[in-house]
Amino acid sequence: MNNFSRKLARTVVAGALAAVAVAVATPAASAAARDGRCDNNEFCLYWGGGSSVTSLSDFAASLDNYGKTQPTCYEFKTPGLPGYGECIKNNAVKACNLRSRAVRVYFNSYHEGPYDTIPAESCHGLSITFLNNASHLFL
Repeated sequence: MNNFSRKLARTVVAGALAAVAVAVATPAASAAARDGRCDNNEFCLYWGGGSSVTSLSDFAASLDNYGKTQPTCYEFKTPGLPGYGECIKNNAVKACNLRSRAVRVYFNSYHEGPYDTIPAESCHGLSITFLNNASHLFL
């Protein structure tokens, strides 16, 4: 292999490695469920303790029972904000739906009883299930 061929081969290999490094380092555009951030394609519930900025809990799927007590409940996940670590059940006051389809928040577990419907791509205060919520269903 002559000098030019070796340089060309090294350049091609270096370019391929750089392309792989960029692909690996680029964050994915999809949601990372249960990380305390409300990302695209997620449904989020916000804690309701009277503060304007509160901890949230984010979901990528329906959930039929939030649970009542630690360590078996689903909790609010945003560290450093009011409500962090508290169980969601009967503590949510607002919902954001960053999905392309509606989501229902139910008063009771297993998607039963009265509900609030949160339209796609919107955020709303809960009215029917305000501080009385136990499950949600992706429609």
